[in-house]
Amino acid sequence: MKVLVVGSGGREHAICMSVAKSKRVDKIYCAPGNAGIGQIAECVPIGAMDFDKLVAFAKENAIDFTIIGMDDPLVGGIVDAFEAEGLKVFGPRKNAAILEGSKAFSKDLMKKYNIPTAAYERFDDAEAAIAYLKTAKMPIVLKADGLALGKGVLICNTLEEAIEGVHTIMMDKKFGDAGNTMVIEEFMTGREVSVLSFVDGKTIQIMSSAQDHKRAGDGDTGLNTGGMGTFSPSPFYTKEVDEFCKKYVYQATVDAMAAEGREFKGVIFFGLMLTEDGPKVLEYNARFGDPEAQVVLPRMKNDIIDVMEACVDGTLDQLTLEFEDNAAVCVVLASDGYPVSYQKGFPITGFDKFDNEEYFCFHAGTALNDAGQIVTNGGRVLGVTAKGKDLKDARAKAYAATDWISFENKYMRHDIGKAIDEA
Repeated sequence: MKVLVVGSGGREHAICMSVAKSKRVDKIYCAPGNAGIGQIAECVPIGAMDFDKLVAFAKENAIDFTIIGMDDPLVGGIVDAFEAEGLKVFGPRKNAAILEGSKAFSKDLMKKYNIPTAAYERFDDAEAAIAYLKTAKMPIVLKADGLALGKGVLICNTLEEAIEGVHTIMMDKKFGDAGNTMVIEEFMTGREVSVLSFVDGKTIQIMSSAQDHKRAGDGDTGLNTGGMGTFSPSPFYTKEVDEFCKKYVYQATVDAMAAEGREFKGVIFFGLMLTEDGPKVLEYNARFGDPEAQVVLPRMKNDIIDVMEACVDGTLDQLTLEFEDNAAVCVVLASDGYPVSYQKGFPITGFDKFDNEEYFCFHAGTALNDAGQIVTNGGRVLGVTAKGKDLKDARAKAYAATDWISFENKYMRHDIGKAIDEA
């Protein structure tokens, strides 16, 4: 088979690496890709939102299967564009990707179908939102309705912070049109757990759990980011949590989307909060998480092409997902100053040590300079991942491997997976 992967981050590198392990695949293309992806796939200089060019490329190169990694093209309708030309593509159609594309839609869906989530109100008017906040209990959570690179959520401890947050989202339009509508929801406490799943429209198969670290600084301080590291599995995702979610969250979401005429095929990412009142849904994503993919996919035993084709064909019930009985930890190496401002173009060294099956270096923001050197090209630069016999072993290995990589203004959190010690 010839496979095209659409995207350019660490998630897409992890997908390409899984595709490369498939015995069914002869050739991988990635659009637009990055310097690391370029070592296992042919990078194609077409942007992820350039649907016409991507479709034309797939037809001209007889691509058998396309995998959409990123949220923006999914929400924008790239799957519909490919299917309209008779091309086989993995990911939800536009009317299903709204599960991630609109937080207001997903909250209304959960409310309608009794899927446990935080209490909320939605607003299209800033003054009405502020008036509501003056009656609300603090702390409180503000969410831009649309896509905001994982950064459109503000946790406000005081009324003053919350009012400032409304200005940021709805008036100053920090997140662009994503802030035209805003969701205000109750602040939940508990542990966060990420659960990825494969869905074929009616059947859902759960992958191994993971736990992300969103804040930029140690101790969960600083600004929200796209993710500074993660580990899998989560020791807090117990058998009891799994049984509850299978009954009230996972299949219920798939059935709700089908009932709404929005059949979902692809990956649903469930962001869960384990509260005193039981698990509740924080958010949905309509694709693999990043960096969750970097710890979940290396542990999956299945041929990823078999699983993804089953999602497209509606035959997922005929497969069983299998994962290695081990653990993985990913530490993100970022450019100092991320997520606000940072410099690019610094040469990176140390890749040569990642040459076995226990250590991985997933490229997120990298490029090749004119001299052919791999250089920094983003806020999140690399995801250094290690597998181990258990979480503590994997964590020790991952942090040891971060020392192998050098570049100017390298920054990372030093407490990824620290929660493991409390489990």
